[in-house]
Amino acid sequence: MAAYALGIDIGGTFTDIVAYDINTGHKFNRKVLTTHDDPSTAVIDGINALITMDGLSPGDTQRVVHATTLFTNALIERQGAYTGVITTEGFRDTLEIGRERKYNLYDITIRKPDPLVPRNLRMEAKERMNANGDILTPLDTKSVLAAGQTLSESGVESIAIIFLHAYANACHEIEATEILTLAHPDISVSASSEVAPEIREYERASTTAANAYIKPLAERYLDSLVAEIKSLDIEAPLHLMISSGGLTHLKEAKRTPIQMLESGPAAGALAGAFFGNADAKEPLIAFDMGGTTAKLCLIDDGEPLVAHGFEAGRQERFVEGSGLPIRISTIDLIEIGAGGGSIASVNDLGFLKVGPKSAGSEPGPAAYGRGGEYATVTDADFALGYLNPEHFAGGMLDIDLNASNHALNSVAKKAGLTHTQIAWGIHDVVNENMVSAARVHIAERGRDPRDFTLLCTGGAGPVHAYYVAKKLGLKKIICPGAAGVASALGMLVAPARVDRVTTISARLAECSLQELEDSFRALEEDARQIIAEAGLEVSTIQYQRFADGRYIGQGFELSVPLPDGPYGKGNTNDTRAALHDTFEDGYRAKFSRTPLAVPIEFTNIRLSARAAIPDVKKLQLLSGQKLKAKANIQKGQRPVYFPETENFVDTNVYDWEQLTIDGQFQDWDNVLSTYSDIEGDGIGADFADIKICLLYTSPSPRDRG
Repeated sequence: MAAYALGIDIGGTFTDIVAYDINTGHKFNRKVLTTHDDPSTAVIDGINALITMDGLSPGDTQRVVHATTLFTNALIERQGAYTGVITTEGFRDTLEIGRERKYNLYDITIRKPDPLVPRNLRMEAKERMNANGDILTPLDTKSVLAAGQTLSESGVESIAIIFLHAYANACHEIEATEILTLAHPDISVSASSEVAPEIREYERASTTAANAYIKPLAERYLDSLVAEIKSLDIEAPLHLMISSGGLTHLKEAKRTPIQMLESGPAAGALAGAFFGNADAKEPLIAFDMGGTTAKLCLIDDGEPLVAHGFEAGRQERFVEGSGLPIRISTIDLIEIGAGGGSIASVNDLGFLKVGPKSAGSEPGPAAYGRGGEYATVTDADFALGYLNPEHFAGGMLDIDLNASNHALNSVAKKAGLTHTQIAWGIHDVVNENMVSAARVHIAERGRDPRDFTLLCTGGAGPVHAYYVAKKLGLKKIICPGAAGVASALGMLVAPARVDRVTTISARLAECSLQELEDSFRALEEDARQIIAEAGLEVSTIQYQRFADGRYIGQGFELSVPLPDGPYGKGNTNDTRAALHDTFEDGYRAKFSRTPLAVPIEFTNIRLSARAAIPDVKKLQLLSGQKLKAKANIQKGQRPVYFPETENFVDTNVYDWEQLTIDGQFQDWDNVLSTYSDIEGDGIGADFADIKICLLYTSPSPRDRG
């Protein structure tokens, strides 16, 4: 009897659906255009396609996992709920003042991001807490009721409660939440002590306001999606992807939807790590290029790097400080406005520009035949022979090459170029855009891109992988099977994960190790409860401890992993020395040196709790030795443009799904020599049902570069 796990990824252009049989590991997928007015429509269309065309039995579905960019888009486009804030008396303008730091020191016309909540919707309540959590002024319940009434009469859908030093003592926020929920049950409430219980007033306020801003949207959307899925007779529980690369359950996602802000890109990074682990756990650049954006992250030791904050809605895409700070754990990646739908244009100086504007799914690139009039990267890739118009998106989309060529010719005329020249120019410019952003991202982490292998996913990733790798100086490319739906697959291999943080502000040499251990234990218990509510076995949970530390006198912290506990037993001197050395090692790795004889202070402690999903075992690669090729692997031939020849080359096209390898694949050179007659599109290997493709680097097998 079949038993299915279902992954759903809603992107800016396509919605991807992947299902795999838990018993056999067999997987199948569908790709449909995203319906922006109601994203659940595309989800239902995709699942119905799996039911009618692939034989998916709804009643046999045991697990559904979902990621979406819906909440990110709502935040960036300012399409969230009408939101109010209640804060400590005298701190009404924290969201607007921010850090009073210019992200471009010499630009007198600089524009900061507007706060999500305007001043007229920011109210004050009488209360005060000091940094140690001691009550200086008791909460005045009447002021909370008055603020809530004013906001209710203003028509707000959501309220953020942000009291001073609530990270140290949450009692006032808890009481205010209870008061508002009782008085205004139709208004959503977010408390900073639940959303971001850590030091730094502005960052905590910004994160809580953002959570409140998207919370009503998340509640409506998730409830609607659950109802739509159940209408298909799928009774399986819905799990949600979170930004740190783990899963959570529906209740937790609706309580703090801010945790899902980067869920889609996180899923792609996890897929990259999964396929990378199938190879050799070498350092990877996970490159995911979809229809709207490209995402890039670094993977070390089989794990994507994780950060504990990022900025949303930047005024300047690559300039730190120009966006809204969001304090959540998230996979450390960069998003670039470069996808298949990125629009090409010629500026006033006659230069070709590609992106960041995208045609999306509505109307989409001109090639989609849905009314799109602008030339896009996808149109260029069709013109160059890099895409198959008869099998695009799995053959579910009819391609209009006449419309595509007309759009390209319009741009070519403005640029004074031929049809082929403009197509290659668009392809090359978007590659350069991605490479420029990648260089900055990698350099900021003190790494050399030449030390990495490029692992490409996304519908457009394999098409652009070679020239991206060439510009970065990389020597190896890995292209997994079903790369276009890799993010949806990434969700299905993700563990359940809970990230928790609390502020302690303690000098390492003086703090009580038992109190430190008790703080970690409290975080562990909170995480354990969330994972148990997700229906998973708590005995499988693995905990990892971190601390945000700094040398006394420094203004900001460095997050470092800590040794496993317990800390309050045994030789405490040894434990304290181990914690000290761990922080110094992390600091030295980041800055190459440490200051002499300066005490260390821990400001925050963090906990990551992960519980593996038991039904992904069948997706692991099986063991074996021998490469096999089936008969009739050549699918045909088509002209493909190679700039090295400045012309189109009649290129053999092979069905790499017919190239199989029994089990563990270890020798890439063996494949190159075994299939030295394969040109152009690449070669592939089948690991059980997981296929990995190594792309060629030139049109000729005798000149592989």
